[in-house]
Amino acid sequence: MNQSVALEMKNISKYFGTLAANKNIDLTVYRGEILSILGENGCGKTTLMNMVAGIYYPDEGTISVNGQEVIIRSPKDAFRYGIGMIHQHFKLVDIFTATENIALGVHDEGKYNIKDVNRRVQEISEKYGFRIDPKKKIYEMSVSEKQTVEILKVLYRGADILILDEPSAVLTPQETERLFDVLRRMREDGKSIMIITHKLHEVLSVSDRVAVLRRGEHIATVDTAKTTASELTEMMVGKKVELNINRPEPQNVCDRLEVQHLNLTDAEGIKVLDDVSFTARAGEILGIAGIAGSGQKELLESIAGLCHPVTGKIIYHNPKTGDSEDLRDKDPVAIRELGVRLSFVPEDRLGMGLVGNMDLIDNMMLRSYRKGHSIFVDRKKPKDLAQKIVQELEVATPSTHTPVRRLSGGNVQKVLVGREIAASPTVLMAAYPVRGLDINSSYTIYGLLTKQKEKGVAVIFVGEDLDVLVELCDRIMVICAGRVTGIVDGKRATKEEIGLLMTKTEHTFEKKQESKEDTNRENA
Repeated sequence: MNQSVALEMKNISKYFGTLAANKNIDLTVYRGEILSILGENGCGKTTLMNMVAGIYYPDEGTISVNGQEVIIRSPKDAFRYGIGMIHQHFKLVDIFTATENIALGVHDEGKYNIKDVNRRVQEISEKYGFRIDPKKKIYEMSVSEKQTVEILKVLYRGADILILDEPSAVLTPQETERLFDVLRRMREDGKSIMIITHKLHEVLSVSDRVAVLRRGEHIATVDTAKTTASELTEMMVGKKVELNINRPEPQNVCDRLEVQHLNLTDAEGIKVLDDVSFTARAGEILGIAGIAGSGQKELLESIAGLCHPVTGKIIYHNPKTGDSEDLRDKDPVAIRELGVRLSFVPEDRLGMGLVGNMDLIDNMMLRSYRKGHSIFVDRKKPKDLAQKIVQELEVATPSTHTPVRRLSGGNVQKVLVGREIAASPTVLMAAYPVRGLDINSSYTIYGLLTKQKEKGVAVIFVGEDLDVLVELCDRIMVICAGRVTGIVDGKRATKEEIGLLMTKTEHTFEKKQESKEDTNRENA
């Protein structure tokens, strides 16, 4: 069966100074297909798609739409040819409704009518299965709802070729599956969809073909049904990669951090953490699992001093002095000086911990400038640290003097995680440290966390992938709606068991606890 070509790129190249972001790329996209663009961080995936979307202009090569060569110098040109791109960082006006954002900048004939736009948005939503209230304000929406608005924006403008940049990076597994169902309906309607991604299981579940890039070059395009995760990884990296996580036996385990009956409420008085108690041990990795928004973020921020719990204790056993201290009333700087480090990778990677306009060296100095003994800051140690992180984590950057905002999302993440690990903490809290990272970089981070464990660090790891949690962690604590619903042994736990705990109600958990206490009393 002959497929109709929707988009064709021939010999596309793009240079930034002496760095070749893309080099002589040939790529074809057919009508009614989902094509995944796969590759390591910094390999040129987003740059290539930005040229199709009119954000960059290619230095060499041609782009054809529906068999006709076109020149795309701006997003407006791209829309004229039916091309729309949904970026990682949303471009929405917070105080506007979904409909107002969708209609913004569209020049319809005749007088602007909000009711007509609402009706048309509703029709598109129903056609493809989107869940959205057109009259809802952006600032009231979840991340997945904002992404839906971005997709509706390009569909409203008549796009037949859609580009999604890391669409599942900030979505829960349930939201991701809903999105993929929508994309499949759009494919059936004849839309051409390109997904920039690095998640192999998503590539294999949703795409028809996969185009693999490596260091700016197009390695191959293969049918998804005829390939495997191992083959795709080898094409991405250029060598065989063992997709196994090493989990050595914990040595010299001792209590390092005790959280006792922690309660936290948000600004509206809603309880975010409900009587949370657990112990993090030196020489272990404690995993934290839970549906997004269950209180994982607030728990780590409470330990780091960024949130102030209503009640409870956070007892830190200092290995240097042998003293025990309550961190609950200490400020973040004092907590960090004790060796308790928070490496949190938020939905907005540049929103916490790094300054986008600063280069890598200056971002290293954010942790050390207070230690200077004069009005002049010492730049040598931060420079050495920046170079070490670039080499060990393979950060793709022209130099350590490059502003962080110019790096790809995954490389920004490597800088953030690498800086915290390099601080030699006694407690390392890593929240979503591999969010947005390719498979090779992810396993590098897992290896670094394991090395910290072997050094006697108490590692607290918040992750989204249950397979990784089961393979990497010694113990796994599950949180549901701000409550601890169970702590299981990482070696013996199953994904099904953790999944049940993630959705367990307060009532059933309390019944289990009562039953456990009754059993203990009988045994005694």
